[in-house]
Amino acid sequence: MNYVLIFIGAAVVNNFILSYFLGICPFLGVSTDLKKASGMGFAVTLVMVISASVTWGIYHKILVPYNMQYLQNVVFILVIASLVQFVEMFLKKFIPPLYSGLGIYLPLITTNCAILGLTLFMVIKNYDFIESIFYAFGAGSGFLLALLIMAGIRERIDTADIPAPFRGAGIALITAGCLALIFMGFSGMMK
Repeated sequence: MNYVLIFIGAAVVNNFILSYFLGICPFLGVSTDLKKASGMGFAVTLVMVISASVTWGIYHKILVPYNMQYLQNVVFILVIASLVQFVEMFLKKFIPPLYSGLGIYLPLITTNCAILGLTLFMVIKNYDFIESIFYAFGAGSGFLLALLIMAGIRERIDTADIPAPFRGAGIALITAGCLALIFMGFSGMMK
């Protein structure tokens, strides 16, 4: 039951995009159509799960025993950057249309603060290995959920009659704010 709560908490209640406002750049940049949004969401989820497992091992098996916790930020960033390079090479080789569709936003996963936030929150919350995996999978699923909801809304908005001052980034930010308010309603669920 604890694992389910960790997953739901990370995916819905404490959604990294809509509650913590981490990962806004790819959220606004890639959420223009469902295909790109789903590809980015799955890529971020994959990187989150792998980085959570690798950074948990490095933190608990190397940094803590040798009293080098002060290196965690540097080590976590290096691990995340390496994993993103592997995902980028995989997509380029096996799914070229998705690779070209994501464009500049794929390398931006490296600097996506949602992934670094995940690894740091995981340490702060003192999760064991399995809890960390559920937390990462929940956070990635929440990232994917937010991207898909936003992409679906933005595809409908493109065909709507929006007043000129609100077109483009304006309506996207208003929509993101409304989604954040909706997701805040889930915060009472976990009490």
